[in-house]
Amino acid sequence: MKITRIETFHLRHEDPGISLFDGSYDDCVVRLTTDTGHAGIGEFESFPAAIQALIHGPDAHNHARGLAGVLLGRDPRDATLWDELYAACDYVGRRGLAMHALGGLDLALWDLRGQAAGEPIHALLGGAKRTRLRAYGTIYPMARTEDGVTAQVGDALTRLHLSAVKFAADPWWMDDIAQTTRLLRAARAVLGPERGLIIDAALSYQTKEEGLKLYPAYREVGILFLEAPLPLDDMDGHAAMAAHGLPLGVGDLGLTHVLEFIEAMDRGGATICQPDITMVGGFTGLQKIAAAAKARGKRVITHGYKTNIEVAANLHFLAAHADEELLEFSTSKSPLRWETTNELLPVAPDGFVTVPMRPGLGVTLSEAALKKFTRSVQVAQL
Repeated sequence: MKITRIETFHLRHEDPGISLFDGSYDDCVVRLTTDTGHAGIGEFESFPAAIQALIHGPDAHNHARGLAGVLLGRDPRDATLWDELYAACDYVGRRGLAMHALGGLDLALWDLRGQAAGEPIHALLGGAKRTRLRAYGTIYPMARTEDGVTAQVGDALTRLHLSAVKFAADPWWMDDIAQTTRLLRAARAVLGPERGLIIDAALSYQTKEEGLKLYPAYREVGILFLEAPLPLDDMDGHAAMAAHGLPLGVGDLGLTHVLEFIEAMDRGGATICQPDITMVGGFTGLQKIAAAAKARGKRVITHGYKTNIEVAANLHFLAAHADEELLEFSTSKSPLRWETTNELLPVAPDGFVTVPMRPGLGVTLSEAALKKFTRSVQVAQL
């Protein structure tokens, strides 16, 4: 088996929602095809034009190479490929964009490995410890009235069947903390004591002093954890907030390498790592982060706000992961979120999503979606 064709598709849906912090409206998807007729797919939570340049660009020298040249003609089952890809662009960047590029490619490689073995990816990761995952989703923006919040949470539970909900904070939460507290109480009243409530600060706070102002409200309503509390470079601020007892989740808004997650845990006091599998080097990079978290007694709850390609990847990882954790189920309104794959991966009425059991990722690209949303495609082949 060898890779004979590499295609990257820039998918985009023009919509007012594209101005939101939601990567589902602008995506880059990769398809690796082999001489055996297998096709492996992945996607990138990144800037599509830059990803295409890293993959399809000509070599500058042996440590700044176009990644397509590394993969063409190679057996996707070769375990050395990840390290070769990493070395091929380490002059360009050992963090950030280079790791994004590795992420999508690694997903496609694992998809091919699973297909070649006739096994779902979770079997290659050590075997599924569970076949269904509880799903949570984000409500954004939060309504500004208690009745509005009540309706939002009710919709998340009845229409989407979510097991837990996450509210993404806005700067206006700080304008009237008493009112924000009432809104959070309204959310908890609908959720009841058994369903989880998560807060994504989404970098709304610039200092620990700002972030701590809402801690009494968070404690009162019993949040599971606080996500993205501060700018990621402020490790001292993270540590100061962690000292106040609420679990902190970090990493989904920019951490790309296991060493960055180690710093967030060791220096920043993070309780939960939230890697985006497409941003941290795919399954290969995510396993490094999971091992580092396990060694420190910390948790891993993967981030995921793209298409069902990433949802499927997270399902495979979480199925094989030592601990049972929540699955992030993107609630984006972008049609790319729902139409990019032929498979839907729905949340069942009991709040669980079933782990794919077909070989590889278990999801396939929709040709109709490619035709509808592709803005550019680049191809490399033998």
